[in-house]
Amino acid sequence: MAVHEYEPGTAFPGTIGRTTDVSEPAWPRPVRAVPGAPNVLVVVLDDTGYGQLGCYGSPIATPHLDALAAGGLLYSNMHTTALCSPSRSCIVTGRNHHANAMAAINEIATGYPGYNGNIPFENGFLSEMLLQHGYSTYLVGKYHLMPSEQESAAGPFDRWPLGRGFERFYGFLGGDTSQWHPDLVYDNHQVEAPRSPEEGYHLTEDLADMAIRFIGDAKQVAPHKPFYLHFCPGATHAPHHVPKEWADRYAGAFDDGWDAYRERTFARQKELGIVPPGAELSRRDPDVPDWDALTPETRRLYARMMEVFAGFLSHTDHHIGRLLDFLREIDELDNTLVVVVSDNGASAEGGPTGTPNEMQFFNNAPEPLADVLTHLDELGGPTTFNHYAWGWTWAGNTPFRRWKRETYRGGVSDPFLVHWPRGIAARGEVRQQFAHIIDLVPTVLEVLGVEPPRSIRGVTQSPLHGTSLAYTFDAPDAPTRHRTQYYEMLGHRAIDSDGWRAVCPWPGPSFSEAGKPFGVPVSAADLADLDAHHWELYHVAEDPTENHDLADLHRDKLIELIAQWYVEAGRYGVLPIDGSGAQRLMVERPQVAEPRDAYVLRPGTSSVPFFAGPRVLNRPHSITADVEIAEGDEGVLLAQGTAVGGWSFYVLDGRLHYAHNYVSRALFRVAAPGQVPAGRHLLRFEFEPTGAPDLLQGRGAPGRGQLYVDGELVADEELPVTVPIVINPGNLTCGADPGSPVCPDYRAPFRFTGVLHTVTVDLSGDLITDGESEMRLAMARQ
Repeated sequence: MAVHEYEPGTAFPGTIGRTTDVSEPAWPRPVRAVPGAPNVLVVVLDDTGYGQLGCYGSPIATPHLDALAAGGLLYSNMHTTALCSPSRSCIVTGRNHHANAMAAINEIATGYPGYNGNIPFENGFLSEMLLQHGYSTYLVGKYHLMPSEQESAAGPFDRWPLGRGFERFYGFLGGDTSQWHPDLVYDNHQVEAPRSPEEGYHLTEDLADMAIRFIGDAKQVAPHKPFYLHFCPGATHAPHHVPKEWADRYAGAFDDGWDAYRERTFARQKELGIVPPGAELSRRDPDVPDWDALTPETRRLYARMMEVFAGFLSHTDHHIGRLLDFLREIDELDNTLVVVVSDNGASAEGGPTGTPNEMQFFNNAPEPLADVLTHLDELGGPTTFNHYAWGWTWAGNTPFRRWKRETYRGGVSDPFLVHWPRGIAARGEVRQQFAHIIDLVPTVLEVLGVEPPRSIRGVTQSPLHGTSLAYTFDAPDAPTRHRTQYYEMLGHRAIDSDGWRAVCPWPGPSFSEAGKPFGVPVSAADLADLDAHHWELYHVAEDPTENHDLADLHRDKLIELIAQWYVEAGRYGVLPIDGSGAQRLMVERPQVAEPRDAYVLRPGTSSVPFFAGPRVLNRPHSITADVEIAEGDEGVLLAQGTAVGGWSFYVLDGRLHYAHNYVSRALFRVAAPGQVPAGRHLLRFEFEPTGAPDLLQGRGAPGRGQLYVDGELVADEELPVTVPIVINPGNLTCGADPGSPVCPDYRAPFRFTGVLHTVTVDLSGDLITDGESEMRLAMARQ
């Protein structure tokens, strides 16, 4: 007997009598997709430049992505916002990033409508739209689309993936994470990795496994129900973590340097028809050293950095291939709209010399090159958080200028592949129409025959800003429909319009030419000078690599584009322009809880993300653990960070310890000489600054570190420098130090074996004054 169904919200069509024998049932119809509706797979790569995929001319092997290009379409003119959270917000909403309140990454949100990191609910996600049409919706990998201070177990959860239309989530919430020891979240709760690196664990493999599982779970029950999978591996963002055998495949491949890489890749791009025959390679970047002028040791270091990156990208391609193979195995690949895009150009966050620890970049504390050289054999492994030198960044964005964070084409022009055998007749063709990532949502909706919803969960929706690219699928010569697009990122501005491009770089065309570093604020006087004298003009229809500045020859066109930029800025909430970097990391933002001086933590609870927890850097603070301890008990009381930077308060060999890991460049310890007696005690660490921080030089406040047992001072040491700005990865964990341990004195997770009642972090500045104990300690040192 057929089930009688009716549309929810309409009148009940059955019969209701006094008893069931004289009644007829009917059921609200479940939401079902249109029969034969295609699946949607969006793969978002991270910091992968225009010239880094094999199908875009790179020497790096990416056979599975290349196969998508060969079986579908490769776009040569796709554009992003130049930074990850902003781009990712465009990909899922179809709206411009300032309209999404995502002017920059969440960690540097500020209190202006276009900048606060809270994507408005009127800007619905593609996941929320497709739920209304019977799709299963999954997000696997990086999220990075909500205020950082909301990433804790206190929520609120309405902007977490499950709150924005994804039915399943497995991955990490922030901008990056260790590939060996990731900060993992499953749906709405933290989890630990299923294996250790020693047991063969790597995040990308884990993500591919989970994506396959999510699809398989649903398909075995509802084989005809389509899915939307948003698959976002952490690759190729730092840390460039990869099994050594993958990096070793490229041994010697980059010994001739970044200039040679650019020349080879550019020649291949011309052969592939990705750049026009008459195009020129962009100018040599003034911030990048001449490869041949480097010492042999330095060249070897830099070559190894690139070998590790190349292995990381090939390893990622391999696991994307596993996902595609699964779709082929279940006979779903041909009817899956596969879209592959990167969120911005290749990243320069490794600095001019590269780094074994990206945390040094965010703290303005790069290691001297001589020290970096000592880490060569560790690159890519669990003890590093490594990133290559920015010569490789420049090469990775071949043929364009500059890189991530800047709105020259190297920052905003990215790979973009579309593969859908059942819906696109073309195979292996290049499309040159202008495109921007706000075009992805309109494209998917048109392919599915779905109108943008008027409301989602009762919230009236704003208009989409993008233009569907479906018109390009079988029309290679169709005129571009997306004709104007603005850009602003950290004060760096640009606009594209009908083949012309105006760029206003900040702090300048390069750091060496500007005489200023990244992250300098833009003042009103700066802005007036920039608008009057520093906009550049390129006819990118003829000069796609921005080599020939026509600002003086076509002043009328330049003025027109500057005016148009301000129109777009007003329309999408771009103002006020903010070029600052590190300063925005330290902005006070609204917290879920009321402001307070004391934070009480308990063992066995979720770790607390850096931006949601107590901010102890550069200020007096104390940490007090209420413990019951017996002979032989030891372990971590409270720890924040990892082996690449942070601090740990712990008991080892019966003695109380504190260790401060200064961005993996130095480790400072305070240790009690005697053992903690058995029984219940208050174990305390205090930090009292003795000087001011020097943030520009990457030096946090020096200070005195003191250990107390039940109020009695037992150890006192000077900490000459501390972490100045941010601890990343920066989770705060009570009772253990999971993952990559802050301190080499113990093995993770080093859980405390005694009874740990609470740990209280006090930021009031109230410190113990015990002159007698201090004198006694001083005398003992004589």
